[in-house]
Order: sequence, then structure tokens, then C-alpha cells
Amino acid sequence: MANILIVEDDKDLNAAYKVILESEKHKVKTAFNGQEALAILKKYTPDLILLDLLMPIMGGIELLEQYDLKDHPKVKVLIFTNMENSPEVTKAYNLGATRCIIKSWTAPQNLSKVVNDTLKAKNSQLKLAS
Repeated sequence: MANILIVEDDKDLNAAYKVILESEKHKVKTAFNGQEALAILKKYTPDLILLDLLMPIMGGIELLEQYDLKDHPKVKVLIFTNMENSPEVTKAYNLGATRCIIKSWTAPQNLSKVVNDTLKAKNSQLKLAS
């Protein structure tokens, strides 16, 4: 069981991810943009942040710029996006993201496996997952 923060602006995806991860006994909090996530992160330290990059108000890159992962070395960030090989993904890795998965390649039923693999990984960064 891990503490997970989902930061995803699509309400249906956000809710689906929450149900999936809670079914695996994870404790899940949700936010719909980076600004909401920062407010949550002031009081809550997750083991993993499942982070979309493109969101209104504040995107994933801005969140990573403001929530310095160097100050939170045990927090893993799993980027969940459709922007494969984009400068934004590279920037997210440079800001400390652990792994990137492509939404359109990842069936919802595989989300738990990718999250659990990321939580168990010893590497500071993992390659793109499918």
C-alpha cells in the first residue's frame, strides 16, 4: 500500500485511476491541476505522484518546478501523458520525474502494474513504460 497523488484534469480519467489504485489498497488523493496539487502537497507527502503534463491553471512542468523533488527524495513521479518524446517529457525527467507512460498505450487495467513497478523500482529514473 502506498500514498498516491493523482494530478489529472480529465475528471473521468482522474476518477477511474482513483478507483483502480484504491482497488489495489493504495491511499489516493486527487487534484485537477498543479495548483491544487501544490496545496495538497503542503500537508501530504505521497510515495508517488501520477502526473499529467498538460492541464489548465498549472501544468505538470510548473508543478515540478515549484515542488522541488530534491527536497522530497522518496517521492516518485510517474508522468502520464500522450506527448511521447516531447521536450516537456525531457524537462520533466530533468526536474526529477521517475518514469513516463503514454496514456493511449496504457490500458486502465495495466495502470496498477505500472504504478506498482514504479514504486518498487530502485532506479532513480526508468525508461518509457508501455
